[in-house]
Amino acid sequence: MVPVTPGNQGMLFDDDLPVLDEAAGYRGPTACKAAGITYRQLDYWARTGLVEPTIQTATGSGSQRLYSFRDVLVLKVVKRLLDTGVSLQQIRTAVATLRERGVDDLAQITLMSDGASVYECTSADEVIDLVQGGQGVFGIAVGRVWREVESSISELPVDYARNEENAEPEVAHPEDELARHRARKSAS
Repeated sequence: MVPVTPGNQGMLFDDDLPVLDEAAGYRGPTACKAAGITYRQLDYWARTGLVEPTIQTATGSGSQRLYSFRDVLVLKVVKRLLDTGVSLQQIRTAVATLRERGVDDLAQITLMSDGASVYECTSADEVIDLVQGGQGVFGIAVGRVWREVESSISELPVDYARNEENAEPEVAHPEDELARHRARKSAS
């Protein structure tokens, strides 16, 4: 069993995952709700570089951060690690590893921890070896967290990054009431 480090990732399970709209973003309050964290945590993690938004960063007063689905997934994993007492240093190492993975690979990772170190398991045998060795205290199946985030975020508003040339949303989401209102307002 090796502590979390960059490298090739095997598959722990092979569920089919939905195709994500990579342009879809979630504002801070929406990301907080889906990840189960406070806005203060979100802001602190973004300012310290723990979990930064990948769709749109805040560029000054009044600007909005937009977090991708993957960002929200990582936020929820960080929250779970913090809740179990893992140190911020170990969480930063785990987050760096998660960021290097492709989206499909994320769902295949199981993170195990003894409260001091975080381990990446790529097979059920590795999970069993870690637990039998007395090291593993808890595990986070990222694929399961994926499903939880997917479920909670499906009913929350989606935003899209602004096009810098005309400051208009690149795509309007049909179920986004605020986007429809803005479109009507700019048309008149």
